[in-house]
Amino acid sequence: MSSARPWSTSASRLWTAQSCPGTARPQTAASTMHDASFVIALIESRGIAHEVGMAALDKDTGRVMLIQLSDCSTYVKTLHQMHVYTPYMILVPDTFLSSTNTSLTPASATRGASSSSLSVQFIRGEFPQVPIEPVPRKYWNDSAGYQFIAQFCVEDDERAATLVSVTDKYYTLSAACALFKFVETRLNTRFSACSLRIRYIPVEGTMMIDPETVRNLELISNQTRKKSTHSLFGVLNYTSTAMATRLLRTNILAPLTAQSALDARLDAVEELIHNEDKFTEIKDALKILNKMDFDKLISSLGCSEVRPTTTAKGAFSRVSQILSLRTAIRSLPFLQRALNGCKSQLLLIIYDILSDERLTKIEELIAENLNDDAGPVKGGIGAINARVYAVKANRNRLLDVARGTFKENVADIYQLNHALSERYSLPLTLVYQESGFVFALKKGELEDELPKGFINVSAQRGRWLFSSIDLKKMNARMKDSLEETLVLSDKIIRDVVGQIIAFSGVLYSTSEAVATIDLLWSFSHVSIMRSYVRPEFTDTLAIKSGRHPILETAQSAGMVVSNDIYCSDAAHFHIVQGPNMSGKSTYLRQTGLLTVMAMVGCFVPAEYASFRLHDALLTRLSNDDDIEKNLSTFANEMTSSAMILGIATPRTLVLIDELGRGTSPIEGLGIAHAIAEELIKLKCFVLFATHFHELSTTLSRQPAVVNLHLSVQRSRPSASNFGLTFQYKILDGVPENTGHYGLELAKLADLPNDVLTEARRVSEVITEKNLRCEEGSCINVLTIRRRALLKVSSIRFLNTPNSECLIPRQLHAQLNQALDHSSLPEEELVAYLARLQRDFMKTLKDTF
Repeated sequence: MSSARPWSTSASRLWTAQSCPGTARPQTAASTMHDASFVIALIESRGIAHEVGMAALDKDTGRVMLIQLSDCSTYVKTLHQMHVYTPYMILVPDTFLSSTNTSLTPASATRGASSSSLSVQFIRGEFPQVPIEPVPRKYWNDSAGYQFIAQFCVEDDERAATLVSVTDKYYTLSAACALFKFVETRLNTRFSACSLRIRYIPVEGTMMIDPETVRNLELISNQTRKKSTHSLFGVLNYTSTAMATRLLRTNILAPLTAQSALDARLDAVEELIHNEDKFTEIKDALKILNKMDFDKLISSLGCSEVRPTTTAKGAFSRVSQILSLRTAIRSLPFLQRALNGCKSQLLLIIYDILSDERLTKIEELIAENLNDDAGPVKGGIGAINARVYAVKANRNRLLDVARGTFKENVADIYQLNHALSERYSLPLTLVYQESGFVFALKKGELEDELPKGFINVSAQRGRWLFSSIDLKKMNARMKDSLEETLVLSDKIIRDVVGQIIAFSGVLYSTSEAVATIDLLWSFSHVSIMRSYVRPEFTDTLAIKSGRHPILETAQSAGMVVSNDIYCSDAAHFHIVQGPNMSGKSTYLRQTGLLTVMAMVGCFVPAEYASFRLHDALLTRLSNDDDIEKNLSTFANEMTSSAMILGIATPRTLVLIDELGRGTSPIEGLGIAHAIAEELIKLKCFVLFATHFHELSTTLSRQPAVVNLHLSVQRSRPSASNFGLTFQYKILDGVPENTGHYGLELAKLADLPNDVLTEARRVSEVITEKNLRCEEGSCINVLTIRRRALLKVSSIRFLNTPNSECLIPRQLHAQLNQALDHSSLPEEELVAYLARLQRDFMKTLKDTF
């Protein structure tokens, strides 16, 4: 491939939020807690279809993710994948941007923003601090992209599947071509053949979580304090290696939907929980691997500069990398022995990967060329010596001579230090810095000024650092011999690396195996510590005594109130009511968090838990406006609601809190009712928290609706008690008294008494007026008749022989709901009851 630059840097760079300060929304939790490291190339189809192809390269670890998906007009699925693989640079075809948009001036970019493609506008809004680079359209070539993938993909068991999966993915292949071209020409990086772990990621195999949900549920970071561990990631993260940390983050943002994979993880976690000896052995073995990053080591060995800069610097890095790789491989047998004797399938697979004979061959290959006592040392002359003497003696005569010269130069420097110490009666020491050696002297050991001849004096941590002309000359000679030594060592190291690259596949598999066992140990550790239980996967969402996982870590033991939930195909829409501060939002968030925990393969905080495998988790939980997008609270509500209705399926979990509060009560109620009816038609699981108690009546004709409320106990007001005690306990049915809770809570804000008195008076007048209107209406008469009819029907069902043991719980709930809230016309109500009777009698007949 040519190294000439195919496009200009200065004339085509897109203006981004980095070009001038602004009021951009803070980055999401998915991107703030972890350094962005992916270069993402993105292209989409033309016309009204939204077929998007993505290729993402992690510049640090050598992982390449290929994705192709069909998206909606808001590109929520694309943005979700971009949050999973956090970008530090985004590449798009130059045709996606107008000519004014590629100007260097912020003002012209602002004028041209409206003429860029819709996808670019959404990406810029979601990632305001990430630069977007235009790449000429001719470099988005699918056939060349396939050649790149075939050239760079490691030789392992998944290579064939990857190549077959991307064969017909035109947009993904086009993005891959632009990505590798950009990396070579602009990032000055070339990869060795078969050195990258390239995978095609099918979006159907993971649960989609939109970016707003990531923020609202605090999946990755805390919304209030970014460095706080009070997030789901912080609760579950007890990993030792960087690979496992990345795997945990990826799994939380895109949980698994394959039940076989989840069951395998849960089996492994259960075994570690019940086998204390294995748990401890694996813990000790992982400590040895603490902070190691196999992926970075493998990637650094397989890449090189297209246009080499400093030869000695590259040689120094390669020696360091090969030493670190040997240390990592030598640490694996401890983990292998710890896994010996495990019974779960996943742990056996990991054991087999760590037992691969090719790992021993790699260690032997390194041992043939490197000294056994050479190891990675950080800082000082010790680190230099470790790299100078890394290669065994007699491998290259010129190298041996260069080492001798280096050794003599260092000895001369130490001799100079000894001579000056005796001449001036000062306890001088030597400190090695990047520029070479300098003298050091503690401040307390210098009574007067330094003698003449010392230069470049500086103070550092209670000591003086300085140099001399003779020392600088010796440093120059020492640096020359050091560079020559490293360059000669690099030739041998390159030969070793070239042989190791052939084993890239087993190295990446080993890295994945270590990350997986580290992740499983982290899950088992938190499950033991917090008394979690193993979840099941069925067609129902059933949780007994579930606890909020983040709240549980923030509060004292036993302070968190547990709650139940039951969702099924027959009762999939739950209306949750209760006053402010009663715990509605916490209940919704708890359900979402427990679902994510189960679908990453972790135990959950509950007495019993059964989950459905959802294809998406969508929420509308916040009531904030969006200044950057020029959206009011209500407009933001409607945008999120449209997104949910557009992509929700019967397998989706939807959490909605306070929908319709951004406009007038009547309009808000109407919109909430209409959206609720659409969600009921979709038959997805929905938790719908609201203050519109009228929804219990307007939706009563829907048999799938279940009414719930958070318990609140009234008491006599006193100086220390304002009259309400929140139980934070979910109960069936609608609240008995929905009036004036807000006025009671308003007392906490220290509003003037006359304001509170007037508010109560007006509220009571309006309430009384509405009650009089209801009592005098003709509908009220019909309601009494319907209630009587329902009571008769309910009694008739309950008096059926053996009904006590056979009558379904859902049938009983439907009758009670219709009795309390039905607003059906009389003819429809009779037909509805007749249908219920037929279904029930058929059930009895089939049973006997």
